[in-house]
Amino acid sequence: MLTELKYRTFNQLLEDVSVDFSMYALENMIEPQQLIKVVQRVNYDLGLRINMTKEVVLEVINSKVRLPDDFSVLNYAMLCGSYTVTQPAMSGTHREDVVVPFIPGPLDPCTPANTCLTQCGDLLQVIQKNQFETRTYEINTVISLDNNSKTISCDCPNLTWKSPFRGQLKNGYILLNLETGNLYVNYQGTMEDEEGNLMVLDNPYVNEYYEYAIKQRLLENLYMNGEDVVQKLNLIEQRLRAARNIALSLVNTPNFAEMYKMWEMNRKAQNGKYYDMFKSYNYNSWR
Repeated sequence: MLTELKYRTFNQLLEDVSVDFSMYALENMIEPQQLIKVVQRVNYDLGLRINMTKEVVLEVINSKVRLPDDFSVLNYAMLCGSYTVTQPAMSGTHREDVVVPFIPGPLDPCTPANTCLTQCGDLLQVIQKNQFETRTYEINTVISLDNNSKTISCDCPNLTWKSPFRGQLKNGYILLNLETGNLYVNYQGTMEDEEGNLMVLDNPYVNEYYEYAIKQRLLENLYMNGEDVVQKLNLIEQRLRAARNIALSLVNTPNFAEMYKMWEMNRKAQNGKYYDMFKSYNYNSWR
């Protein structure tokens, strides 16, 4: 069960493998370009649960919203209404040689940490920050999406919400029946950071799956090049199978919130099946 997701880069993972295979690393027999696809396959094997959940406010232009480059699967989306702007107060002593004026405009969508969805009383708000200002958007209404894209989560509430504002995902865009506006998007991003570096999950039980997968490919390439590594390869493949089973078991185990949601849905289903049928029954008919 994963409670808090931590990540590290592919280069950091490769450093750990190079420590174990120091002899091959000194002889420059480890090629990172041959191993990137192995790590990408492991990320895909572990599933979307390990992907980073990101939030961003995007501008609707000519009834279209361009999704971020690291977009993978949509969790949900809502339309934003008006917003207020607050700027941090200057404090202390500041010395400036050149003053560059700040031109208000859309904040950088490639920095998802700047955006978060919060609840203020009965209202939902989206807070978006940068070093110059803080924007607080009011959630105006929801949108309804057509279920015609594999990039929409199966439990996305936009598939069941009823709204006059409708849209669909197509070719990296969200097409809406709305000319202009702002759209809050919560999505699962690809396993990449802002600079495009490949990311992996950093967990003691999952790290072994990554490392043994890389070691298995390294020894396989050495064997294809005529090196006598059959015994090492057999040992690594056995360890790889065990590490994969442990990693998948950990990732696929639901957390407490998911188990509670499942229990609540099951209780409602059983209540509707065995109890609700008697609510409309007229007991006076027995008299």
